[in-house]
Amino acid sequence: MSKVYDYLIVGGGSAGSVLANRLSEDSNNEVIVLEAGRPDYWWDVYVHMPAALTFPIGNKFYDWKYQSEPEEFMNNRKIYHGRGKILGGSGSINGMIFQRGNPMDYERWAQDKGVENWDYAHCLPYFKKMENSIHVKDEIFRGHSGPLELEKGPAKNPLFQAFFKASVEAGFSLTDDVNGYKQEGFGPFDRNVRRGRRLSSARAYIHPIKNRKNLTIRTRAMVEKVIFEGKTAVGVNVIFRTLLGKKKQFIRAKEIILCGGAINTPQILQLSGIGDQNYLNQLNIEVVQNLPGVGQNLQDHLEVYVQYSCKKPVSLQPNLQIWRRPFIGAAWLFFRKGPGASNHFEGGGFARSNDQVKYPNLMFHFLPIAVRYDGTVSAKGHGYQVHIGPMYSDARGYVRIKSANPYEKPAIKFNYLSTAQDKQEWVEAVQIARKILTQKAMDEFNGGEISPGPSVSSPDEILQWVAKDGETAYHPSCTAKMGTDEMSVVNPNTMRVHGVSGLRVVDASVFPYVTNANIYAPVMMVAEKAADLILGKTPLAPEYANWYKHQN
Repeated sequence: MSKVYDYLIVGGGSAGSVLANRLSEDSNNEVIVLEAGRPDYWWDVYVHMPAALTFPIGNKFYDWKYQSEPEEFMNNRKIYHGRGKILGGSGSINGMIFQRGNPMDYERWAQDKGVENWDYAHCLPYFKKMENSIHVKDEIFRGHSGPLELEKGPAKNPLFQAFFKASVEAGFSLTDDVNGYKQEGFGPFDRNVRRGRRLSSARAYIHPIKNRKNLTIRTRAMVEKVIFEGKTAVGVNVIFRTLLGKKKQFIRAKEIILCGGAINTPQILQLSGIGDQNYLNQLNIEVVQNLPGVGQNLQDHLEVYVQYSCKKPVSLQPNLQIWRRPFIGAAWLFFRKGPGASNHFEGGGFARSNDQVKYPNLMFHFLPIAVRYDGTVSAKGHGYQVHIGPMYSDARGYVRIKSANPYEKPAIKFNYLSTAQDKQEWVEAVQIARKILTQKAMDEFNGGEISPGPSVSSPDEILQWVAKDGETAYHPSCTAKMGTDEMSVVNPNTMRVHGVSGLRVVDASVFPYVTNANIYAPVMMVAEKAADLILGKTPLAPEYANWYKHQN
């Protein structure tokens, strides 16, 4: 008889890595992780050098290489959407910006029926559990003994300092810690970089314990679907890629946990017969459980770059010269120093776009260089830019399989710029970015706006530019949301999929709403708490900290 695992984790990304560690702490639990991508090899510069973060995007060895359906309100463009296909998932190829979101995000979660135990007080102890904040000594909000070491971006470049000063001149405030008492404001950001190397969830949670006898990690393992006996999940069909070719296998487990993320998880659920029965019937997929919310409620962050030319030679632009690369690589390889040791997203801020919102709805990432994700240089000489975008847009999309073929990518539609709120906040975002970047503190550097440029000024012109230039910030979420309403998919108290047994979901897809921040940290927080729920442990006691609330 083949082996029966206690826990089978589909996806070795940010959530899967956390669960692999926590569920295997008890030696009596047999745990297996199935990751479709390859290992995060120790020698892989693209993964481990922070400054190399742009190289994996679009590369089939690291990236699922998704793209959206034509986006109606963005000139029918198909928006490219990279997702990590490697041990560590998107946490192995992201920008290494570590942000929890605003406490009000979790208060918003807890307002949904059944999600009351996911307010900020219940989430805070799990944020603290997972992190080791080495530069912030705060004991109320920050953790100091977790596996994920965090450092504060130094933000020493004079452009950062000018940007922070300009934000104050524009009427905003500074903050010492966007992950602490006060998110609202501008300052240095936390990053998951340790001694000049990316510290992904896989490196923090899996590699230190990968030799546990009760833990099996299998990469190049493509899960096709979950197999049910009646309403009980009993295992998965998986294709292993080896040097000898492909091998199909059925792996049996008592509990199956989907950790594929907001695109892969709803895809697997639908392929396995869980979703909108009317749609599944059209594809001749046998329905196991009718859950119309599977794949719905897709949320993301759209972003643009507002770019300026720099009058002084203080930007990072020279580091893009090809002849410098060997020297940058050598400094990083042998000393873990130099431009290669930073993700360069060392600071930014959060602001409210108007007085009607209760907490920040705009995020700013400042970068002391003018360059696109694909490496295209926008300024002939020195330049700088700020990445901007609304954080809790009311635009909603979907993830929907096109057939019963697990190798056919699903239809993905974000519906960016489809709502009045979204359009208003985008205009406000660009206006506020310009307001900051044209303050007196920036005068000695301001060589004129490159993008969108002075010709783009009216609200209609701004929206046309966003539609033409906007890119995803790579934060898809909410496609298998927690809750107890008719469109929910997952029980918030157990992480079990409604209506079936033996199957749970733990990843960004369970968010009811996208967080006011990058989603890397919230995903791992959810996984830390989910581990206790899965193991039947009493969750950590809530911590009722007093956080900053803006008073209108």
